[in-house]
Amino acid sequence: MGANENNVISLGMVRKIKNTEVEEEAYRVMIISMSKTELLDEMVRFQEERTKIGKLTLSMMVRGKHLFKALEEQAETLELKTLTGAYRRHLEYEIAELLKRGSPAPT
Repeated sequence: MGANENNVISLGMVRKIKNTEVEEEAYRVMIISMSKTELLDEMVRFQEERTKIGKLTLSMMVRGKHLFKALEEQAETLELKTLTGAYRRHLEYEIAELLKRGSPAPT
């Protein structure tokens, strides 16, 4: 496999991710207005939804990225900041992998 083949991304997937970002803008706005307690409650709800579905959908990845960024920014302990930052980066990695693969995740 040549070096250029590793850098190819799916334009269709880029469009799908952009559309999902736009659709999830209201969620991002809601998240940034939440208190720390509300954010932690939302994190529990997010994890319960993830467990129930059994996998991360593209929509969940985008929402989770916003949620865990907000939690990371408001974290009062190093442990919570580390945990939420790691999970946010994991979600960003999953989105980047979708771009590389070009195969859609469930929405």
